[in-house]
Amino acid sequence: MLARTIPPQVFARRRRALMECMGPDSVALLPAAPMASRNRDIHYPYRQDSDFYYLTGFPEPEAIAALIPGDEQEFLLFCRERDPQMEIWHGRRAGPRGAVERYGANHAYPIAQLDKLLPPLLENRERVFYAIGYNPDFDQQVMAWVNQVRGQARTGVRAPITFIALEHLLHAMRLRKEPEEIAVMRESARIACEAHRRAMRACRPGLMEYQIEAEILYTFQRNGAGWSYPTIVGGGDNSCILHYIENNAELHDGDLLLIDAGAELDGYASDITRTFPVNGRFSGEQRAIYELVLAAQKAAIDQVRPGRRFNDPHDAAVRVLTEGLVALGLLEGDVNELIDNEQYKQFYMHRTGHWLGMDVHDVGDYKIGDNWRVFEPGMVTTIEPGLYIPANSKRLEEHWARLGVRLETELEERWWRIGVRIEDDVLVTADGNEVLTTAAPKEIDEIEAWMREGG
Repeated sequence: MLARTIPPQVFARRRRALMECMGPDSVALLPAAPMASRNRDIHYPYRQDSDFYYLTGFPEPEAIAALIPGDEQEFLLFCRERDPQMEIWHGRRAGPRGAVERYGANHAYPIAQLDKLLPPLLENRERVFYAIGYNPDFDQQVMAWVNQVRGQARTGVRAPITFIALEHLLHAMRLRKEPEEIAVMRESARIACEAHRRAMRACRPGLMEYQIEAEILYTFQRNGAGWSYPTIVGGGDNSCILHYIENNAELHDGDLLLIDAGAELDGYASDITRTFPVNGRFSGEQRAIYELVLAAQKAAIDQVRPGRRFNDPHDAAVRVLTEGLVALGLLEGDVNELIDNEQYKQFYMHRTGHWLGMDVHDVGDYKIGDNWRVFEPGMVTTIEPGLYIPANSKRLEEHWARLGVRLETELEERWWRIGVRIEDDVLVTADGNEVLTTAAPKEIDEIEAWMREGG
């Protein structure tokens, strides 16, 4: 949800920084996200392209931004004209005048004049920056404009000869969050934490997963936010499905409930996972797995600091999880060999984190050359280790068969239907890190007390 909490001068500052990196004799072109059809004449709620919004703050479809470096560093915007009839049906438009007055464009023109007015902007420019290959229709548009300029070669007009992927510069900027962005992400995290607390309080056996999802979405919207990705509410065996979104099963006494839910505010995402017992009390096996995942998460968070590399949290989590699985008897063998052979992937098959920002899986390289990227202040990552043991798990069948133990015995079944993931959003600071999502309970005693007080 785009609520315009970031002031216009921030967008202007970003545009200036990008144009300084682009250099002279260049132009950058960015299209707005297209509308997406849901069915027949109904569209999905519109969400602006993140790169376009990052530089313009402009929330409407059918728009093209052009950035032209130089002494004046021009920002041009092509957008829909005001149309009283269409605005009655579909809402207000800024129009070219509003694009200048409210969004800081130096000049703005009707999108209908794009093919006439855009090609002259490319004349005698050497380089064109745009998102090459992401939007085939826009690729064709750019080539058509360039060919139109090439057609004037005999008059002495030069066409661009170099095409550069805009994300090379822009995504490096987006990876390091500005203070204004961090403030919005803190608020997005606060809203998401409130939603997770509400879900814990509401949960009890006999409810449906979608009823818990409703509590979360209500909290988002009540705070002026939307969801940053489809909410995952998985009880029992569904907690072992990493991207479960059906959310249509009944919650049973004795099961765990895994909720992966984040809010989006002004285009910025939060991403939180909490796991807790449906009845408010962890069983012995649930507690053992949960404490192991929590220990792995704490070890991983400790690695998020300037100078450490992006993979260091994952390595730390994998070691703690593998050692714990051996101690619980779910893996056997030398810990180092089990890690080298990736035996832990029977229970932990995903990575420990990803960049977070305007996109829930945000932009930015994870490696520079062959080396994992070094953490720097302003970067935000998730930290989300987990363990997943579904009922009738083939993983466990194979493991216990090697030990000569029958699968039907009570000892093995007590581990079934346990899926635990714990995820927080972590900001790299000058001297360490700040966990943005601490307001969502994750200590066992804290979770049980919170659920007990709400019962």
